Amino acid sequence: MGQTTALSPRRLERLLQMDQLLRNHGRITQPMLAEKLEVTQRTIRDDLHFLQDRLMAPLDYNKKEGWYYTNSTWRLPSISLSIGELFALTLGARMLQSYAGSAYEKELRSSIERLSERLPEQTWIDLQQLADERIVFRSGAETNLDPEIWQKLLEASRASKRIWIHYYAATRNQYSERVVDPYLLHVYRATNPYVIGFCHKRQEIRWFRIDRIQQIKVLDETFERDPNFKADTYLEKIFQAEVGGHPVTVSIWFDAATAPFIRERRWHVTQEITEHGDGSLTLNLVTSGLNDLKRWVLGYGKGAVVKEPVELVNLVKSEVEGLSQHYKLSTN
Repeated sequence: MGQTTALSPRRLERLLQMDQLLRNHGRITQPMLAEKLEVTQRTIRDDLHFLQDRLMAPLDYNKKEGWYYTNSTWRLPSISLSIGELFALTLGARMLQSYAGSAYEKELRSSIERLSERLPEQTWIDLQQLADERIVFRSGAETNLDPEIWQKLLEASRASKRIWIHYYAATRNQYSERVVDPYLLHVYRATNPYVIGFCHKRQEIRWFRIDRIQQIKVLDETFERDPNFKADTYLEKIFQAEVGGHPVTVSIWFDAATAPFIRERRWHVTQEITEHGDGSLTLNLVTSGLNDLKRWVLGYGKGAVVKEPVELVNLVKSEVEGLSQHYKLSTN
């Protein structure tokens, strides 16, 4: 067959998975395909029509048993991809392996193997070698993420099912049991995975580090998401990965040596920067969750000074005093 229209890497992988499911099951329903591929039935319908109309797949439909191939010898044609698309697939796999680790190791290996069968062999080998030798993804500290817990969270979030978790809170060094409505999964800085949802114990939206979940059960009860909860808007307002408390105005001064590192990034949706004649600057923003701010400020050492609020000033001061005592004790 001739060249097809450009496909997104995600749709290409989905078509390959759909083809494999049709062959393995013989006949399969649209809802089953949607469940296994974790997409909507509308997306499945569009993909099936694409297979029929654009790739001339010999597909037929039986109301009772679902979709099936009328000619089992038919094979998906080779799908033309640009070098850029091939490289994006290769780098995307490398990045996800580095950041998600063992949670997707098996699925990634299987997907790459299926894709490589339909791509020019030498081109694929050259791109893999380029990705291995010239571009390196490092995630820093590794997360001990249980694939089974991750998968159950995905299923519960997709199906709007409540979950019961046995959870370890590192800040209090305590274990607790919680019932949570899992709204979404959020991976912060690639290696900090959270489930964000409504906690029935606290009666508010809470964050739970997924690698701190000791046990999980997906309950039969379904839930409805708060219609006022908008993920993008919600995540924009917090600083890094901490929520809680009322929003406060924060003002932090950075000296001239540190200022370039602050200018080069957008740290918060509300931020405003005031430049000073000596090359220093003051960062102003409105946010809640001061402990993450404390840790962030301390990372810049003497190059950063909190001006307000007084609560944050005191948190930093207490930490510095504690550090001072530790180092005094160690030099005696």
